[in-house]
Amino acid sequence: MGLFNAIMGHASEVSVEKISEEYKPILVNGENIEKAFKLIRDMFVFTNKRLILVDKQGLTGSKVEYVSIPYASIIKFSKESAGLLDLDAELKIWVRGEALPIKKQFGKDNNINEVYQILGQHIL
Repeated sequence: MGLFNAIMGHASEVSVEKISEEYKPILVNGENIEKAFKLIRDMFVFTNKRLILVDKQGLTGSKVEYVSIPYASIIKFSKESAGLLDLDAELKIWVRGEALPIKKQFGKDNNINEVYQILGQHIL
């Protein structure tokens, strides 16, 4: 089901132990990864200090962009759940100083709810 979920855009939780070594070079002293979700090739990495959006680019995914968003910079966030005929859900995050929100598509599953809850825990 893992490949099918990835194709359909379902976010799946990634083991913190599995990615800790990979992300160690970009973490600051005292920063720890709390949860991570993979969405096809992209990732949401929640630390105790910030949200890191990981965007793997190109055919091989060797080019990677890391967008760090301090929780204090997030001014609002929303989720649009999947409807009866709509197969995907959408998460929007507005960051201070940016006119347009960051948008991420999720498949019709409950992980968007977990991502939404984690954002709420850090921001509210």
